[in-house]
Amino acid sequence: MTFSPITMDIKEELLDELDIKTVFTIPKIGVAVDESTVVSWIIIAVLTVIAIFLTRNLKVEGPIGKRQQILEICMDKLITFFDKILGSNGKKYMPWLMSMAIFIGMSNMIGIFGFKPPTKSMQVTAAMAISSIILVEFAGIKERGLKGHLKDFTKPVWIVTPINMLELIIKPLSLCMRLFGNVLGAFIIMELIKSVAILKIGVPVAFSLYFDLFDGFLQAYIFVFLTAMYVQEAVEE
Repeated sequence: MTFSPITMDIKEELLDELDIKTVFTIPKIGVAVDESTVVSWIIIAVLTVIAIFLTRNLKVEGPIGKRQQILEICMDKLITFFDKILGSNGKKYMPWLMSMAIFIGMSNMIGIFGFKPPTKSMQVTAAMAISSIILVEFAGIKERGLKGHLKDFTKPVWIVTPINMLELIIKPLSLCMRLFGNVLGAFIIMELIKSVAILKIGVPVAFSLYFDLFDGFLQAYIFVFLTAMYVQEAVEE
């Protein structure tokens, strides 16, 4: 079987994107730190600096500046969105969900700046999915007690308990694979567009803005929306 040069180029690009290279190794303990971890650290550091800048000198009374006005509008929209999903019992988990949404959105769009998005690494998406299901189980136990939470696995009838137990695996697996698959799929589509586009600059750039910005934030929205739904199911009476 023979491959055209375009197919071979896409294959090489795809393999390069899937290859998570080691950036450095921590001396003495010998722990290898790969590029997805380093880029995640960069994103966390940038978001921390931005958060410190946006939350400095906030006012409770009196006239407020444009920075605080924009920040309050964004927070109001986010709180309204999550409040409708989580209900009164799940409000305390909003900060974690908001932080996860911002981190995933930044991770998906960081490719614009020449970095390899951490969400192209399955170990990153798996870590976020596992942390999400841990939050869901913690919320269920805290709000309803261990006994009450365990009873949920026997509903609507006790015979479906094994199937309900499988959700502990199915939910994080679906979150992980959905995020990883969509980000990787967007990359493959972009490579195909670059290989066949007549206008090598305008067309790829336009599609890159769509996949890196709109689709990137859309995947963050889906991930956090599903997590919020799982939390709401765990804490509801």
